[in-house]
Amino acid sequence: MLKEELAFADQALASNAPILRHLLRNDDSSIFSDEIVARVRGMFHDIARQLVIALAEAAGHADPQGWAHRAADELAQVLAGNEAFLFHLHTLALEWQLTERLQGRLALDPVLPPLLQARIAAQDAQASALAMNLLAANARFGQAQRRMQMPLAELPGDLFHIALVTMRAFVGDDAGADGYALIAERTLRGKFDETRGRLGLMRRVLDGMGGDAVQGLAAEQAGVALFLTALALGSGQSREAAIVATTESQLPRLALSLCASGLKADAISAQFLAIHPDVTLPEGLSALHPDTAAAILAGVGSHR
Repeated sequence: MLKEELAFADQALASNAPILRHLLRNDDSSIFSDEIVARVRGMFHDIARQLVIALAEAAGHADPQGWAHRAADELAQVLAGNEAFLFHLHTLALEWQLTERLQGRLALDPVLPPLLQARIAAQDAQASALAMNLLAANARFGQAQRRMQMPLAELPGDLFHIALVTMRAFVGDDAGADGYALIAERTLRGKFDETRGRLGLMRRVLDGMGGDAVQGLAAEQAGVALFLTALALGSGQSREAAIVATTESQLPRLALSLCASGLKADAISAQFLAIHPDVTLPEGLSALHPDTAAAILAGVGSHR
């Protein structure tokens, strides 16, 4: 039953990217919430703005901010044409939506959840410092989401590369413009370190916990961000797929992801109670082996 439901859920998921791309280019937001669409649009515009400012500074422009204000819209539309980029920003908006929902319903601190607080208090100075860095990154993420922004430094490495390649293609073949684009690219690459971004820090925190990293699979303790990273690592999916699994249309994926991560039926029920308290899980879930759940996810075609 879960396999059939997941196949149906994947059909719905496959239509997300073209629909969201259409909404970003138009005012029709009837399929996704206005908030999600506005946040994704804002993040694309902010990324484009940062790229245009880098170009303007490389060219010695007198008013980089003003130039960015005029040129960022077009570059944002080009970036939104990349499905991987679109999917990533969409899932970040969904992550923040879930974060706010659990903060309101469970009083779950989006910056300092219990697990991160315990890691900060750890005797291991390196583990404590790493947790403090993640605390700061969580705070920056929340602030950026509220402002509908996306710092280039917080992009995954592959999308950061796509952003820079898109920037260079955007300026065209003019030798002078391409030279400025090359300078801007080198400057931006010199500042980028994926391991120090929020996503890299979360993985490093979980890696440093060793066998205790299973604690990350309890959203009410780990917080939404660490929970999603732990779910992705445990189930062998991308973090984007793990985020999507928490949405209402992807409940079979969430059940299978939690099972593939090694959680027993009681623990899976606890996570559904935290994330989807009104959902009743199918009977017989306790008989599903983690390897079987992982095979179903892989066989049906886990989105990204």
